[in-house]
Amino acid sequence: MQIREHAEATPDKPAVILYPSGKTVTFAQMEARANQLAHLFRQAGLVEGDAVAILLENNEHFHTVMWAARRSGLYYVPINTHLTPAEAAYIIDNCEAKAIIGSAALSETLAGLGAELPKGLPKLLVIADGAETSATNSSRELDGWLSYPECVADQPVTPIDDEIEGDLLQYSSGTTGRPKGIKRDLPHLPPSEAPGLMSALVGFWMDPNGVYLSPAPLYHTAPSVWSLSMLGGGITVVVLEKFDAEGTLDAIQRHGVTHGQFVPVMFTRMLKLPESVRNSYDISSLQRVMHAAAPCPVEIKKQIIDWWGPIVDEYYASSEAIGSTLISAEEWLAHPGSVGKSMLGTVHILDEDGNELPPGEHGEIYFEGGNTFEYLNDSEKTAAARHSEGWMTVGDIGYVDEDGYLYLTDRRHHMIISGGVNIYPQEAENMLVTHPKVMDAAVFGVPDDEMGQSVKGVVQLVDPAEASEELADELSAWLRDRLAHYKCPRSISFEAQLPRTDTGKLYKQELIVKYSPAPAG
Repeated sequence: MQIREHAEATPDKPAVILYPSGKTVTFAQMEARANQLAHLFRQAGLVEGDAVAILLENNEHFHTVMWAARRSGLYYVPINTHLTPAEAAYIIDNCEAKAIIGSAALSETLAGLGAELPKGLPKLLVIADGAETSATNSSRELDGWLSYPECVADQPVTPIDDEIEGDLLQYSSGTTGRPKGIKRDLPHLPPSEAPGLMSALVGFWMDPNGVYLSPAPLYHTAPSVWSLSMLGGGITVVVLEKFDAEGTLDAIQRHGVTHGQFVPVMFTRMLKLPESVRNSYDISSLQRVMHAAAPCPVEIKKQIIDWWGPIVDEYYASSEAIGSTLISAEEWLAHPGSVGKSMLGTVHILDEDGNELPPGEHGEIYFEGGNTFEYLNDSEKTAAARHSEGWMTVGDIGYVDEDGYLYLTDRRHHMIISGGVNIYPQEAENMLVTHPKVMDAAVFGVPDDEMGQSVKGVVQLVDPAEASEELADELSAWLRDRLAHYKCPRSISFEAQLPRTDTGKLYKQELIVKYSPAPAG
């Protein structure tokens, strides 16, 4: 799947539309720009297997850079725009990037990279929309950065002679330590012969004349892969420059969005909007939507299906691409809470000793027959993810029922052990967010001299002004009426904003440190 055929057949069709700015890139423009950038990569000496780091917000250039890298045989490495220069430099150094494509909006981060990279900056440094637009950095600090698109103005708009397929090199979100690069072997094939990006899924799920909404940051795996796949299928992609609950509804109405992919926290945000606001937008154009990235509370999904209709499908996968499952909205209503049956790879549930467990028993989820990968420069972590049979895991816990449907319990590293009992906090979190006063919730373990760990809850309210000891007691009592008491937090505190990634993953370590008791002595 490539954009070239669509650039020839429908040159003026919008490939990407940014919301709310309305900036638009047609298929013909994207094809020409990707070719020009590919020529620049070759001129700078980049060859198959090299890496190019991407430090861009959701803007008009992001997909162009990814297409240029893919057709040049490069690994493209999207980097979280919220990282400090030191954190971004770690990734750039770890993947040995030969080029950095940044943007003026992130010029402060770009300017700080040089002091953090042990081997110095790569040869090719490109800043989209021009380094001169930065008001906070001197030209000296950004000396050597080429201004894009001016720097490719004299490059051919035709393809490079040696096109070869590249791939995404995604770094994990780093919620439990430094992020790890997830690297797969390149196919060593020209793009025309390489396997299509999710072509089978796009083919049966998407309307060829549809409009796809991408509401999350493109530096995450699913938004980059899904949106690139849609473009490869000739489908217009509406990209939210930043997620906003009401703005999402407006984008759907304004652009006639037919399909989209979300994460559960986005559903929660939209459901917490006043009913009058929700009902003021026409979202009847929606045909199907997909969600993933984090488990969705059953009640939240029921509410979104009641609002949008039985069009909310779900898949379970990981950046490592070791396997995946899929469940349609119709199936989910018959198996609430499930993430479906295997779509890629055979599912195995194993105990702590690596033995396979029968249906209904919770254990670590492994996939057999999926894609292989390595954690870049970390053979120990790669080996820990592999079973002796060759099956792979990313550390999620779950079970399968008698019909083969998979259910997620939690992440292995989120498990709380209190008094020798294993407690998975996801259950309490899922329940808390259904309370009308709760916008978001985190439940985790903190050190306890008697029990080893005790269960702690932290809540983000719809109205932060309501935070009080009385409300904390009310939420605790409400939760204890609905869950076994040992699963419930012994205390609840309030935060104005929980530390989540843009794809809904909680940085729990930050909360654990804050709410853990001070060491004795």
